[in-house]
Amino acid sequence: MIKNMFLVTVLTAAAAFFLSCGAPANSQLDIIPRPVSEKILAGEFLITSDFKIVLEDENEAVRRVADHLAACLEKSTGNHPDIIVGAGGFNTLLLQAGVSGIEPEGYSLRVNPDGVVLKAADAAGLFYGVQTLLQLLPAPIYRPRPSAEAVSWSVPCVVIEDAPRYAYRGLHLDVCRHYFPVSFIKKYLDYMAMHKLNTFHWHLTEDQGWRIEIKKYPKLTAISAYRNETLVGHYSDTPRRYDRTRYGGYYTQDDIRDIVRYAADRFITVIPEIEMPGHSVAALAAYPELSCTGGPFEVRTIWGISKDIYCAGKEETFTFLENVLLEVMDLFPSTYIHIGGDEAPKDRWEACPDCQKRIADEGLHNEHELQSYFIRRIERFLNEHGRQLIGWDEILEGGLAPGATVMSWRGMNGGIAAARQNHDVIMTPTTYCYFDYAQADRAIEPLAIGGFLPLKKVYEFEPTPADSLTEEQQAHIIGGQANVWTEYIASEDYCEYMLMPRVSALAEAVWTWKQLRDWDDFSHRIQKQYQRYMYMDANFRIPTPVIADTVQVRAGGAVTIDNPAGFGIIRYTVDGSEPSVSSPVFSDSLVFESPGVLRSRLFLPTGRGSSIISTVVEVK
Repeated sequence: MIKNMFLVTVLTAAAAFFLSCGAPANSQLDIIPRPVSEKILAGEFLITSDFKIVLEDENEAVRRVADHLAACLEKSTGNHPDIIVGAGGFNTLLLQAGVSGIEPEGYSLRVNPDGVVLKAADAAGLFYGVQTLLQLLPAPIYRPRPSAEAVSWSVPCVVIEDAPRYAYRGLHLDVCRHYFPVSFIKKYLDYMAMHKLNTFHWHLTEDQGWRIEIKKYPKLTAISAYRNETLVGHYSDTPRRYDRTRYGGYYTQDDIRDIVRYAADRFITVIPEIEMPGHSVAALAAYPELSCTGGPFEVRTIWGISKDIYCAGKEETFTFLENVLLEVMDLFPSTYIHIGGDEAPKDRWEACPDCQKRIADEGLHNEHELQSYFIRRIERFLNEHGRQLIGWDEILEGGLAPGATVMSWRGMNGGIAAARQNHDVIMTPTTYCYFDYAQADRAIEPLAIGGFLPLKKVYEFEPTPADSLTEEQQAHIIGGQANVWTEYIASEDYCEYMLMPRVSALAEAVWTWKQLRDWDDFSHRIQKQYQRYMYMDANFRIPTPVIADTVQVRAGGAVTIDNPAGFGIIRYTVDGSEPSVSSPVFSDSLVFESPGVLRSRLFLPTGRGSSIISTVVEVK
């Protein structure tokens, strides 16, 4: 079981000391997520060509941390630091693991003018300390390639003590509605590592596509991995349109092993999700005998929920799923295996003789209890193989499996109910954690599923509903997670757009102690994060200029526009055209003598522009 690191009444020693002194209104350093304590010292440390990374003793996990940092520095500077075993010294970074008095995954970082010392209880803590060290460097350190641009690779002298609030800090990706190549999955993991997230929830099976190779059932990749066409536009559009293009793909078992290794090198656990009993039409297209009706079926081309699900009355269903899970467990070393359990209509079970016989034979009362029987049976199988079951909050219906962990997505209530039953919970409510929701007014944003989830709303995410739970029950809230469902996210660029910068707000919600979180402070620090994203060539959502929809001024009055990114330039038009890189630059203010429509847009130094904001200017 994942160790619960959320302490209800006792903070870590460093946090307690810092908070007793009173948290400052603003942090001193532009680090995301914000650390427990930070102190700026006099001077700076310069990274030069003879900089070395020193291991206190040879240790494979610590060596991986050193290799990661060396690769990051080489990527942007062209210089690969030597890694040696010994004592620290001038112009070195000393990595020390196994240090007592530091929480798991926590670290202590001290930067002096002559060198850096990073201490932790474990290698994961060292890795997160390295992420902080990288954020202390100038933003160009995140470039994916060396540049002739002159950069002073200096680090301010600081002392930082840090540890995460939650043990589970997750990010999800649905690769079934739209498939993403191995190269992008690795990039996604890099984004997670940068934000100190430690669990990748990989949604691998769905109605619209099966994405994992199972050698015992080759039709899952020959048939289930491909659909005949894909919906164009929104689900609610009438009439619906389709692209008439075959679509699909899957990950071979070698691909998966490669990704699991890549994640482990970044101290990220990969949790696979194999959906059951619902969201299973793709599998039924290949093996219709596992359904209640016998089919035939096609891999689903439209989003939404299907009434066709696995038959709970047939032994063949459980044989199939157990064989699938055996291969899944061979590929993924994670303690948790996610089985979905959500959105499983009971229509087919109600009319199925096999399912009704199962209800009678097992002494069940209804189809909800039949789903509970289904989930409990799968849980027993996973437990027999040393694994634990995790599912969406629908697994509460009909009775919760004895050792199940609940992922609460339909608000917080499912998680509250599970915690009251002494089950571990991961909070991931749609209100704060669904990154397929629009980030601003849908009129200026790309197509999305619906909903509204701006950056500030994500930042307000509080995983532990303290008012609803006792202290003992609160300890069962082991963390939080954001979900990226991809019905409308068909490209890598758009996935990055929907992910960033909201992932920065999520990271702070699950890492930083509640008492240290402050939106105004975060809004200042995110400006440096935008620069890091830019240097990474990430297609992040550029914040739009800050100005009201309607502004009233007197004739000759001035209109002002704020730049929330803190860098780049705002360009504007008043003739109805779209602002471009050649449009006039907004400076301090803009004078209006007569009414008009002001259209403004923030441009980065790279030439990328934000969405366009239109403002009606009324002149009195």
